[in-house]
Amino acid sequence: MEIWINPACSKCRSAVDLLDAEGAEYTVRRYLEDVPSPDEIRAVLGRLGLEPWDITRTQESAAKELGLKEWPREAGWRERWIEALAAHPKLIQRPIITADDGTAVVGRTDEAVRDALKR
Repeated sequence: MEIWINPACSKCRSAVDLLDAEGAEYTVRRYLEDVPSPDEIRAVLGRLGLEPWDITRTQESAAKELGLKEWPREAGWRERWIEALAAHPKLIQRPIITADDGTAVVGRTDEAVRDALKR
């Protein structure tokens, strides 16, 4: 199990605290420092069953500068969204937990983190 976190994020800290409380074995990836490649983002999207726009933080200043709210949310634009996430990792929703069964969850709630632990 791996968790992508930004240590400054309270949701990330809560998820790590819950994983620790449950005695989970996991690795931490500080994705702002160890930036995921486009291939890694594609892989985690596949595990999540989501599209890149589903995990994009559109309220971030970089998103506003790029005009992401106006970008089409369709297959023809998928790679452009992925490239934007790789170039601006702060846009990636957090925390993302990759579960042992090959799936992943966006662990913004205790329920989502517990769901990842069950997988």
